[in-house]
Amino acid sequence: MAMLDHLASIGTPAGNHRPFPRFDLDRDAWAGLITTLAEKTDWSLVGLWADTALVHMALREDLAGTVAVVSLTCPEGRFPSVGGVRPSAIRLERAAQDLFGLMAESLVDPRPWLDHDSWPIRLPLSADPPDPLGNPEPYPFLPIEGAGLHQIPVGPVHAGIIEPGHFRFTCNGETVVRLEQRLGYVHKGTEWLMGGRSIGEVAKLAARVSGDSTVAHSLAFARAVEAATGSAVPERAVWLRALMAELERLANHIGDIGAICNDAAFAYMLAECGLLREKILRAADACFGHRLMMDRVVPGGVAVDLPDAGRDTLESLLAEIRATFPGLVKTYDEKASLQDRTVATGRVGPELVRRFGAGGHVGRASGRVLDARRDPGHAPYDDLEFEVPVFHEGDVNARVWVRIKEVEASLGLIDQILERLPAGPIRASLNATAGQGMALVESFRGEIMTWVEVREDGVVTRCHPRDPSWFQWPLLEAAIEGNIVADFPLCNKSFNCSYSGHDL
Repeated sequence: MAMLDHLASIGTPAGNHRPFPRFDLDRDAWAGLITTLAEKTDWSLVGLWADTALVHMALREDLAGTVAVVSLTCPEGRFPSVGGVRPSAIRLERAAQDLFGLMAESLVDPRPWLDHDSWPIRLPLSADPPDPLGNPEPYPFLPIEGAGLHQIPVGPVHAGIIEPGHFRFTCNGETVVRLEQRLGYVHKGTEWLMGGRSIGEVAKLAARVSGDSTVAHSLAFARAVEAATGSAVPERAVWLRALMAELERLANHIGDIGAICNDAAFAYMLAECGLLREKILRAADACFGHRLMMDRVVPGGVAVDLPDAGRDTLESLLAEIRATFPGLVKTYDEKASLQDRTVATGRVGPELVRRFGAGGHVGRASGRVLDARRDPGHAPYDDLEFEVPVFHEGDVNARVWVRIKEVEASLGLIDQILERLPAGPIRASLNATAGQGMALVESFRGEIMTWVEVREDGVVTRCHPRDPSWFQWPLLEAAIEGNIVADFPLCNKSFNCSYSGHDL
């Protein structure tokens, strides 16, 4: 039975949820769905998030491309855990426990996740937040088991100018036998800040979920709001949004390629790729008034138009990238010292990628084809030609090549957008309509899912942005197993997960 048919048979359709259907389940139906998910391996988890006395889960039938949301009311503050059949749900369930106090029954790992017992209140998004416990206990990392093993703690403060996260390595000599992460150090209370604010105020918060993906997160929020309110966007704005998204993808992929090579002790590539990235950021500033294009994608359209000189600026940029980038790719591919470090390092198998529903360069390097620009897809990408690169080796080298091929695809997409960019207005008013909406947007890291609930007066009562890093961070733990400690920076950078986007 198809996923939508099955959900319709066990749940009650909920109104005002767009563009994907939502079904209300009772406890027995939720538990039965977990059993079904154990059998339906192609029904992947898209997200799991909580509300006061409610838990929601988004699912996708990968082959059919259909997406749906199911919801369960939890009057006793408990719900059956999904983590046993979808391990990518485990950390999301731990986050729901920390923020809302909703307990996932039979949760594989019930330890706190985002809450380090340093907040002024506990369960901050629950109906009645209690006081903090005080005198926090040390985080119970997994114990060492086996002779000759030792642990190496790294972080949360790192040597470079990067965000904080703790990594606990269990090693046998130089070989890593287990990595355990602890994140949450940059928790900003984003979901709490979003509740009860106007759409415009929440749009600014969405743009700052993860600064390197500000266009993608802004687009996901805007599309979710537009779906919830049934609002249309001017055609020119739709194409300008795609133009900004591809510029953001170009800048980040090229920067990552250089940074990965730098972690393999080849600084030349870092310098050359860094120079190209800087030119992209300057072009973005010249065209849209901000190097990162922050706050340029807004609900209803875009905040600024492409100036008359913008087309020439971007065409000159594309010409320079096309003249320079192939030589850098050739250098990477022919440098034996680089290949020795990246080939067969940090492998992630296709089965793990599928089980965790990972996308982006992590998923596509291990054979997972999904790209939100095509599946479920949205304008204008449904009217553009581009290839989604897929490799199967699952190592650092494959993740580099996914980026290389996506750079080439983005160059072609920007060509098409500039050639076909329609005239007209760039922003429209939103309908004063209450509703719930969800959007899937492909960032340079992978798929962002944003879910919103909006009142008629334009106040956002609930917003949940799920960064792709939620499904990629756990796989980094698997990627480093069996590798040496010195290869961790290389593996880590080849993933380039967001701390801020995850910690919320």
